Amino acid sequence: MDSHTRCTVLVRAIATALVLSLFGVACGNTPGESSTPTGPPSTSPHLARSTECMPENGWSVARLFNERALDAIRLDFPAPTTHARNLYHLSAAMWDAWAAYDPDAKGLFFEPEQVYRDDGVARDDTIAYAAFRLLRYRYEEAAFGKAKIRRALNETMRSLCLDPTISDLDGDTAAARGNRIAQTIILETTSDGSNERGNYAAQYSPKNAPMVIAESGAVLTDPDRWQPLQFEEAFTQHGQRLPSQLQNYIGPHWGSVTGFALEEAPDGLPIDPGPQPLFSDPTTRPEFVASAIEVIDYSSRLDPNSGADIDISPGTLGNNSLGTNDGSGHAVNPHTGDPYEPNVISEGDYGRAVAEFWADGPSSETPPGHWNTIANAAADDPSATHLIAGTRATEDRLEWDVSMYIALNGALHDAAVAAWGIKAHYESVRPISMIRWLSGNGQSSDPNLPSYADDGISLVDGLVELIDDASSRPGGPHELLQDHIGDVAIRAWQANAPGLPDATAGVGWILGVDWLPYQRDTFVTPAFAGYVSGHSAFSRAGAEVLAAITGDPFFPGGISSWSIERGELDFENGPSHDVVLQWATYFDAADQAGSSRLYGGIHILADDLVGRQIGAEVGRMAWTRAQQLLPS
Repeated sequence: MDSHTRCTVLVRAIATALVLSLFGVACGNTPGESSTPTGPPSTSPHLARSTECMPENGWSVARLFNERALDAIRLDFPAPTTHARNLYHLSAAMWDAWAAYDPDAKGLFFEPEQVYRDDGVARDDTIAYAAFRLLRYRYEEAAFGKAKIRRALNETMRSLCLDPTISDLDGDTAAARGNRIAQTIILETTSDGSNERGNYAAQYSPKNAPMVIAESGAVLTDPDRWQPLQFEEAFTQHGQRLPSQLQNYIGPHWGSVTGFALEEAPDGLPIDPGPQPLFSDPTTRPEFVASAIEVIDYSSRLDPNSGADIDISPGTLGNNSLGTNDGSGHAVNPHTGDPYEPNVISEGDYGRAVAEFWADGPSSETPPGHWNTIANAAADDPSATHLIAGTRATEDRLEWDVSMYIALNGALHDAAVAAWGIKAHYESVRPISMIRWLSGNGQSSDPNLPSYADDGISLVDGLVELIDDASSRPGGPHELLQDHIGDVAIRAWQANAPGLPDATAGVGWILGVDWLPYQRDTFVTPAFAGYVSGHSAFSRAGAEVLAAITGDPFFPGGISSWSIERGELDFENGPSHDVVLQWATYFDAADQAGSSRLYGGIHILADDLVGRQIGAEVGRMAWTRAQQLLPS
């Protein structure tokens, strides 16, 4: 036996012991993973489910455990890669449990030798035990909130009149069947490249020294590469305090994680879209600088008192071609035949609202979970038909839910694998480093003006300007910057600018070296590279699957919306008036999620648009794969 084989055997043995320990089973009594004969119909803790033992809100048991997973994500460390994986494997556990009772369905990780027979509740109970054991195992060592997660899962089982302490793997009970399915998936995914046993950690050495947020400027050894941030106080995007004030790159190895439909990539790059605009490449340097200026322009629009109004109705916004913002909305709602009503609001309110709605910040479920909430809301809509691909009727809501979850979360998992593979390969810089570095170097527009530098930022009237004696006089645009003659000023969101209340910073002229994105000052920017946007990849992948499985790109009824009341924003006081975000199609919502990251200062345009293309490719592959599992 060579060293590689011995190592593999050892890892699997350790993993098996850990899983069996969690299930309360001695290592010497390990049953076959899928060899138990069907025997008589499964016996369940109850012969008929009473109303007291039904899932809450009339949900299916699959929906119930999907909600518990989303609750767990809201409590745990907000790593979208990890949570996409957990949602995928939860969906696989529930799908395999459902499929084990259907002769025409195909399991993903687990298939019984013979199709199980149901006594009326056995299928539900099998799904419950499979989901419960998978989630308990995955969140047993959650970074945050593990006690609350464990308690919620136990209470969920008891609400179904099921005993959470049953850990049997042997036999034909629903509990044993569900436990076997969970065990199979846990063991099969132990060596999937995620380094689950090592808390998903991986070695990464940044090319640039950290940027100290509290200090001006950015020093970049390589302006094309990601730069970690150093905080005085660091928090997760969920608002949890971190023990270290220095960012550590999340998921540099994720491109090598085993996917749902993606083929394995030995180099960790399953899909290669080519590089982002590079400062080091003379042909793309102008695009690099222009991309930074574009983010400044988005930041300059975050003033609700600017008088700039926009119509955000689906009749005006959306309907873009893939990878573009070329759409001009939809002529009519195809479900009603009527035009969409105008929805005119301040662009400052709109930009701040979309930045925060899609930011998936405190108490959120991260982007993969967000698309689960969108899918659940669409499925709950009274006008939803629950026809697979718009044609095949499902037996009940349970079949719809397990079918939708395996397709959706398989796609979202693959989006994480593909996007993070690109992030790690190209290691692209974030806007905060770009803007501070370029501004600190000077201006590159006119060698006859002060502060000229070939590696500086371009001047743009009213947006990027040099501070001079005239502009800094009382009443001038740069009067608050009079001590910085010759430096670059930008018109942008002021964050915690001197002389303004923190809650209503607004937009004004600030030093380019001090710019912050529209985020909390304890978070600022995610701890991984920008290109490509994870939000864009996740969102487009989710949209592709929802459009495919429903057979309709439009939301039920032709429109979906979300209301943000006046004063509900977190980053500063706002919006100044109620905002109702609206989308006609799943693709419109996905595109808005991507664009929101420019308003939020997190991404440049290339991150967003290429991310949408990656998401589309991944989503289509995932739907093709899912159809191979579903009954015909």
